[in-house]
Amino acid sequence: MMANQIVVRGAREHNLKNISVELPRDKLIVLTGLSGSGKSSLAFDTIYAEGQRRYVESLSSYARQFLGQMDKPDVDLIDGLSPAISIDQKSSSRNPRSTVGTITEVYDYLRLLYARIGVQHCSKDMTKLSRQTPQQIVDRIMKFDEGTRFQILAPVVRGRKGEYDTLLQELASQGFSRARVDGEVVEISEFLTKQTRLAKYEQHQIDIVVDRLVRRDGINRRLTDSLETALRLADGVAEIELVEGGEPITFSQHLACPKCGTSYEELAPRNFSFNSPYGACENCLGLGTKYEVDVELVVPDP
Repeated sequence: MMANQIVVRGAREHNLKNISVELPRDKLIVLTGLSGSGKSSLAFDTIYAEGQRRYVESLSSYARQFLGQMDKPDVDLIDGLSPAISIDQKSSSRNPRSTVGTITEVYDYLRLLYARIGVQHCSKDMTKLSRQTPQQIVDRIMKFDEGTRFQILAPVVRGRKGEYDTLLQELASQGFSRARVDGEVVEISEFLTKQTRLAKYEQHQIDIVVDRLVRRDGINRRLTDSLETALRLADGVAEIELVEGGEPITFSQHLACPKCGTSYEELAPRNFSFNSPYGACENCLGLGTKYEVDVELVVPDP
């Protein structure tokens, strides 16, 4: 049999009359016909049923005991099958975040697969990422213009839910006095004495201010010590924020571009989730559609 085809011979399930078909693999196939012509009998009760039965047979005897016996469809031969997924044709959802992937739960496994085996490349020059040493990070920072003021941050919480009182108390006991909590720089001791607390079921971002420096000769030792502290606190990640403003520069012991030096965070399943701000499209916010104003409809005679 050809490896690029699904071959069905002598299908007699329900109202099928001993039919034989050859279907191309890895293609979108549409079965059409009158009601009762055997579309569902071929697709669901024959091809899908046999694919599911063979998959269950490949499992261990321990796993099979929980799934029960699956009858073989009335067919002479089916060849070229893969493990199959069936979606009830009556299932529908008006939720734009509901897709074939989420309904079948394949989406969660794909996110995990890509996060674990994906090979990251730089978004600027497509160079394969490699890991940076603390000394390489220091060398890059020392290339800043003379007199540049910056602060070293340790991103200890990134998009996670919780109150984090215990974490902040522990960091305060280690001598850290400032943190940036959800974008606002606060004194840790004052923040902990406030009546208000972080919402337990909302996502937060907490960066510890490790040090504030001015780029000049002779700061290498202090810079190295502060950088290593930030890397230790944030599991190998540190951020440099320029006092003059601009986007923080992320440095990582994990992954960075060997050409331009841009650092990246390790891949995580949330990077492939359209329900997460870390993976959703910035334009459509993960919905797949975007509402815009049609000027020609708003203004009849522009």
